[in-house]
Amino acid sequence: MAERRQDMITKDLISKLADRGEDVVDKLSDFPAAQRLVEAAGGLRERVDEIQRRLRGLDALERRVAELEKKVDRLSGPPKRAAAKKPAAKKPAAKKPPKP
Repeated sequence: MAERRQDMITKDLISKLADRGEDVVDKLSDFPAAQRLVEAAGGLRERVDEIQRRLRGLDALERRVAELEKKVDRLSGPPKRAAAKKPAAKKPAAKKPPKP
């Protein structure tokens, strides 16, 4: 029985708060400053949505940049060594004529 009474008190309190909340919201709509606040909040939501769209696009760009960096690294990798030049073949020394 005490629980029922507590539940009824709680429900009454909640319904009173809800009614007061509705009254406050109705009164707030009459104030120009409150209207500007609501408009600003709506504009903020739109800007946040735009930022989220742009950030989602950054993921794709980051992947592309990473792929391009790998490609540049692969293409510019360590310099290829030119075929090692072999030293020019030494011409055999001219035969000295035999001494008489």
